[in-house]
Amino acid sequence: MAGVNKVILVGRLGADPEMKYTSTGTGVCRFNLATSENWTGKDGQKQERTEWHRVIAWTKLGELCNEYLKKGRQAYIEGRIQTRSWDDKNGTKRYTTEVVATTVQFLGSPGERTTSSEASSFQQDSTFVEEPLAAAEPAGDEDIPF
Repeated sequence: MAGVNKVILVGRLGADPEMKYTSTGTGVCRFNLATSENWTGKDGQKQERTEWHRVIAWTKLGELCNEYLKKGRQAYIEGRIQTRSWDDKNGTKRYTTEVVATTVQFLGSPGERTTSSEASSFQQDSTFVEEPLAAAEPAGDEDIPF
């Protein structure tokens, strides 16, 4: 049986997206998405932990993310986890793990806080973009501009 590599995130952008193009002209947009987990500790104090996710979106999906996503904007991301490696200028092997977005839904507006009852109306009014799987595949690691 084949494995499953699927991730779903809803969070806010920590900075504006960064759009670059590979040497072959393929667009790739990179941004960081924050997701937060809340709980009450044993001492009764509310706790929060924020996790930062590196997200990349290729081709037309990347261009749309670059155009519509801004710092503070909430987004729904569907994709897969990918780890890649490269040698830095000192010859040290480096690794990074990213979410390769295949679906992006723009939620709310920058800095806007929504309740669960408001979320469905934002989903209906928001932009929804899904990248075809074949177009989401990079040509190779040598084409990644960062």
